[in-house]
Amino acid sequence: MMNERDMSPRFLRVLFVNAMAFVVSGCSLAQPEHFTFQAEMPENFTISPVAYYASNSGDSCSSKNRIQSGQSIETRPVEFKLPLTDTTKGCSMVLTNVVLHIRGQWGTRELDMSLQRAGISIRDEPTENLRPFPTSGPLVFQGQCQWFFRTMGPYRYIVKILECRALDANGVVQKSLAGEALLRDQLAGKTVKLVLTEAKEELPYFDRYWIKTIRGWKPCKGNWGRDIEELCVTPPQFKPFKMPDGRDCTVYPNCTE
Repeated sequence: MMNERDMSPRFLRVLFVNAMAFVVSGCSLAQPEHFTFQAEMPENFTISPVAYYASNSGDSCSSKNRIQSGQSIETRPVEFKLPLTDTTKGCSMVLTNVVLHIRGQWGTRELDMSLQRAGISIRDEPTENLRPFPTSGPLVFQGQCQWFFRTMGPYRYIVKILECRALDANGVVQKSLAGEALLRDQLAGKTVKLVLTEAKEELPYFDRYWIKTIRGWKPCKGNWGRDIEELCVTPPQFKPFKMPDGRDCTVYPNCTE
């Protein structure tokens, strides 16, 4: 057993240094709390997360929101981990929300694509709209992406616009973007999953500018004399258009009647 004579100043200094080294090494090994995000997406879709962090409540530092960007993820299945806290310039930061950038590719060219968003917001106080995590497995929220078509330019080439909306528990499309609000103190170590589907039928971007026939959709020619499709008149008149590959067509998507 060590007696008081062994507790020399030199020995105490060594003991203090060793204790501090243990504390520092322990802190460096500790990993910040995080949660896992997963996504199921249609073919030719990718997703890119952007996580927003803000100064911790009551922190005296003046750091503004910081953005941590992620690269577009094309691998299947999609999965990445998001820390709930971060530190920048000595300032303690907490995760406030995650914007999920969705890219849908509708053609073979690089520019044949459209962008949409989904989101995850982090709350500190419970509300009626916050869903609890299930006893096992991920918390799943759903969305559906709808392709809309229209013509553009003097040659009336077909282009497509993507719109992704939330689905409720019954699979009904909502007006809001796909997303979920989560309670911060329930998130650590949990998994959140976005299941994104694609609508079976494409629709015209402009309402009442196309007429559906048994052969496909036909763009109207109206009273304005513009190059692109116009509001249909009675009796309807139609104009030709071009597919992205250059084919001259009269109905979409079959091209010819």
